[in-house]
Amino acid sequence: MGKDKKGLVWFEDVNKKDLSLVGGKGANLGELTKAGIPVPPGFIVTTVSYFKFLEDSGLREQIEEILQPLDTNNGEQLHRVSAEIKDLITNADMPQDIADEIREAYSKLGGLVAVRSSATAEDLPEASFAGQQRTFLNSQGEDEVVAAVQGCWASLFEPRAIFYRGEQGLDHLNVGIAVPVQKMIQSEVSGVMFTVDPLTNEETITIEAVYGLGETIVSGELTPDHYLVSKDAFEILEKQIVAQEWQLVKKPEAGRSAEETNVRLSLSDDMKGKQKLSDDDIIALAKLGTKIEEHYKFPQDIEWAKEGDELYIVQTRPVTTTRLAREERIEDISEATVLLSGSPASPGLGSGPVRIVSDPSKINEVREGDVLVAEMTTPDFVPAMKRAAGIVTDRGGRTCHAAIVSRELGIPCVVGTGSATRDLKPEQEVTVDGSQGKVYEGMVTAKVTSPTVSAPKAAVKTRTKLYVNLAEPELAEVTAARDVDGVGLLRAEFMISEIGEHPRYMLKEARGEEFTSRLADGLTTFARAFNPRPVVYRTTDFKTNEYRHLKGGDEYEEYEENPMLGYRGCSRYIREVDIFKLEIEAVKRVREDYNNLWVMIPFVRTVSEFAEAKKVLAAEGLHRSRDFKLWMMVEVPSNVFLINSFLDVGIDGISIGSNDLTQLIMGIDRDNEKFEGYVDERDEAVLIALEKVVRAATVRGVTSSICGQAPSDFPEITEKLVEWGITSVSVNRDRIDETRDIIATVEQRLAKTAP
Repeated sequence: MGKDKKGLVWFEDVNKKDLSLVGGKGANLGELTKAGIPVPPGFIVTTVSYFKFLEDSGLREQIEEILQPLDTNNGEQLHRVSAEIKDLITNADMPQDIADEIREAYSKLGGLVAVRSSATAEDLPEASFAGQQRTFLNSQGEDEVVAAVQGCWASLFEPRAIFYRGEQGLDHLNVGIAVPVQKMIQSEVSGVMFTVDPLTNEETITIEAVYGLGETIVSGELTPDHYLVSKDAFEILEKQIVAQEWQLVKKPEAGRSAEETNVRLSLSDDMKGKQKLSDDDIIALAKLGTKIEEHYKFPQDIEWAKEGDELYIVQTRPVTTTRLAREERIEDISEATVLLSGSPASPGLGSGPVRIVSDPSKINEVREGDVLVAEMTTPDFVPAMKRAAGIVTDRGGRTCHAAIVSRELGIPCVVGTGSATRDLKPEQEVTVDGSQGKVYEGMVTAKVTSPTVSAPKAAVKTRTKLYVNLAEPELAEVTAARDVDGVGLLRAEFMISEIGEHPRYMLKEARGEEFTSRLADGLTTFARAFNPRPVVYRTTDFKTNEYRHLKGGDEYEEYEENPMLGYRGCSRYIREVDIFKLEIEAVKRVREDYNNLWVMIPFVRTVSEFAEAKKVLAAEGLHRSRDFKLWMMVEVPSNVFLINSFLDVGIDGISIGSNDLTQLIMGIDRDNEKFEGYVDERDEAVLIALEKVVRAATVRGVTSSICGQAPSDFPEITEKLVEWGITSVSVNRDRIDETRDIIATVEQRLAKTAP
């Protein structure tokens, strides 16, 4: 008998092509097993068994008759019809041959198992709406497992599932359901993992973790730890540790339903605030997630669990929400009053009256255009969520039910506020900012830009990151909508020119705070637009002649014969610490809301002066950390000769300023018209310097980049840099697409020629 006619199959018998037989969940479990991913073993009761059950029991016609007059938008009728159909399925006799086959397979597996639903219309690349059907955890014994399978069949007609199929135009009786029965992992820690940022499409891995069973993350009952890992270097970029009061664990000698088998267990005081996963486990899990994504060739939403020292993958599905990322960019709502803050879960801005829903039975109270406020949402909330202008929850992280479904629906959502149901009042007018994770008082309006292109080019994935060079705040939003991984060079000079006054002159007039505030405003524009992608801010690199043009500058700047080689860059910071502190304070203020803002020190002549500048930063509170990176510009020959000594000081990244480095290596003033054409980054001496620096950084595990004009002007230099292993390339806005293609081509060629 071919497997497509079998009523029961084992995981190793099926793959991702067997969707109609084993549903989305079952197909993925089989595919993962075949790919050598650590998946707990199990078998699947196929859709063949389900359809045979419907025919043998005579239920098909009865169900069809009950569904005929249903209006899925009528919540009361929907719940009544659902209950009637589920009772029919649950109370019908299961065909003996199906029951016997399940019993026999379970006897081979034995012990505690998880019995999960796997419908043929879920876990698809274009739509998931996970969690519509039932799951029975910690089932044990043949009778209990058989009953759980029948319970999963009945859950195909949960109100939320009927509603979803109606919205998708699916025939209720043509949708099949399979039931995977899988060895139960007694999770000490569990959670979910996204192999692409579900909000921004950033090529990072998001991991959320709780103690105990992971159902509490998806449901939103618990706000999890949040870890962010770079996909290229597998470096932990960010950790948010959340105190956990209790965990969901198996209740000894419990019945078969999830409500009966599991119990909330309080955590000891010393465990509550601990990091749930060790750093080693975070990295191991991220690597496993990348392997799964590479296998499927599509970003994945993965459920995982840890028992003892072992990490297991219990489910994977395509990420269905990346199409919504960066559709909208909110320009400026800084004047609005913030009522609550939480995690940004679904981008956009939505306003309306507050409707607090304490229970799914009250979802009919939510009217079109209301802001739905709840402790958390479950799949039963979906009909109301579709009517909402915005969604706010007390609990949950960026991978909870409310977050995932809101992104699929395109509704602004903020999760994990902690107190929305208490602090907001019914009928109160509020605005939900799902891009920044804030809830504002009243009906806030803002200019929203949506990049529109008639025929958008498919994003090209590259290992080498592509950054952009920027200076003008008005270009931040439109550039952030492009296919770039962040800002590799944010120049301060334009913002300083806009202020228009010499910082020393402003200090003399006791207006240092004004300088800091205005600079912080400019920096915020970039950090907000690109968040959470990094913005590498190069601290002020005005030369003396440029400073003299500012108001009050004549009083403080001496005339220099050659300002290019004069009093500039890092040398100024360690001699005029008070002015440097104004700039540091601006960075710190922005980082209170946007920790994607990093710092890069320009024109560093000696190892000792860089070490001194680093001390000043640390003394003012800017310490290198998971979410704050310190970079150094490489633009002086001494940086090349002594690259390892500079790295010894402690640097997270270097960025080659090819403009200055080229003229200093060749001894030519690039502004001298007599040497037009002589200053060329393709010169052999310059290329030797570039290769030495990039390879040294690679050996030391330090990020390497380039932000000069070279990669924008000369594609062949970009090719060489990628070959040498550069981490990122930062180019001008007009070369973004071209450079991404160059990088992709080189990476593909290197992959083919690798030994």
